[in-house]
Amino acid sequence: MAIVFSLCLFPLLALGGLAIDYSGALKARTSLQAALDAAALEAVSDAFMSQPTESARKHAVESVTAFLPSDIKTGVKAVAATISETNGLRQATVSADLDYQTRLISVAGVKSFSIHAQAKSSGAKRPYIDFYMLLDNSPSMGIGATTADIDKMVKNTSDKCAFACHQMDRPTTDYYSLAKKLGVSLRIDVVRLATQNLVDTAVKNRVYSGQFRMAVYTFGPRAENDTLTNVAPLSSDLTAVKTQANRVDLMTIPYAGYRNDTQTNFDAIFDGMNRTILSAGDGSSASTPQKVLFFVSDGVNDAPKTTCSRPLIGGSPIRCQEPLNPALCNTLKARGVKIAVLYTTYQPLPTNWWYNNTIKPFQPQIGTNMKGCASDGLYFEVSPTQGISDAMNALFLKALQKAKITG
Repeated sequence: MAIVFSLCLFPLLALGGLAIDYSGALKARTSLQAALDAAALEAVSDAFMSQPTESARKHAVESVTAFLPSDIKTGVKAVAATISETNGLRQATVSADLDYQTRLISVAGVKSFSIHAQAKSSGAKRPYIDFYMLLDNSPSMGIGATTADIDKMVKNTSDKCAFACHQMDRPTTDYYSLAKKLGVSLRIDVVRLATQNLVDTAVKNRVYSGQFRMAVYTFGPRAENDTLTNVAPLSSDLTAVKTQANRVDLMTIPYAGYRNDTQTNFDAIFDGMNRTILSAGDGSSASTPQKVLFFVSDGVNDAPKTTCSRPLIGGSPIRCQEPLNPALCNTLKARGVKIAVLYTTYQPLPTNWWYNNTIKPFQPQIGTNMKGCASDGLYFEVSPTQGISDAMNALFLKALQKAKITG
């Protein structure tokens, strides 16, 4: 028995040592795989997407050992990484070999186990986007921002007018001045503040410097020059854009009834935007940004033109009031420009003769046409009882969700 036991002892010890060392090798392989997974995922993370592929590759190789437990770092060799990028989709492959030094089975001549592991990952690059803020500041945006504001204006004006017209022939006694004295918040005031808040949202959501550029446009500071007007030039300096956006205010008119109140010429404004916004890129680089037009308006065209979808109102010049024509937006969309539309609901004004006879008949069509202007999923309607700032931020985030690298 003693002889048999002595003959079996070595194989039993070897098998026991093998089991222990094999268990240790499996644990080491698990640690190596975890380190490779972490390195591969980091290579396609937001932090490294903005860096060249070679920089990401070098970092992936260096980070493998940083993610490993100290007891197996010395056995790691042949760490390699490949990073490729096509149309904004980055793919990373990280691999390594590990010589796991045995402890017990080494007495049987097995000094180490060779372990190979590999990890792969992929990620889409966050696109570069240029945002063009087109803010309707025509006289109709001088309406009270809330129902309470509208009621206050109606109660304090002899003609029960809800609009705070900014007349330059009576700058201290016009309805704009009255609104300020009464503490009435106008829709243009809310839009201005909401635009500045939107810039803050952009800052919070950008992944890397220069990812977003923004510009701000209005319909013009004065009725005598009601044309597309740049308030804040397209810039990646979003702090400067926010500061410049503070200049957005209601368009002034020289006197009541000036040019038959035709100061909302969507035809001319969209033609100007079409010439301003260059063709959209795929967003894969700062030189090829995607383009998004962010349009905020109450949706009623009021222009001096002879072709109108509604019965023409006589005068000199002829005045056309009608819902926005979605065809004006199609030209931009056909060039790859996405259009996000925030429709600030045109409020019914039952005490106003002009509203009842002119706007009311096509009121239901206004929102429909504004939605028809928007790109798929990028439309939002907000009433005075809702928050314009919250709506603009929500629409901005929807635009980001839909933004993808294309190729």
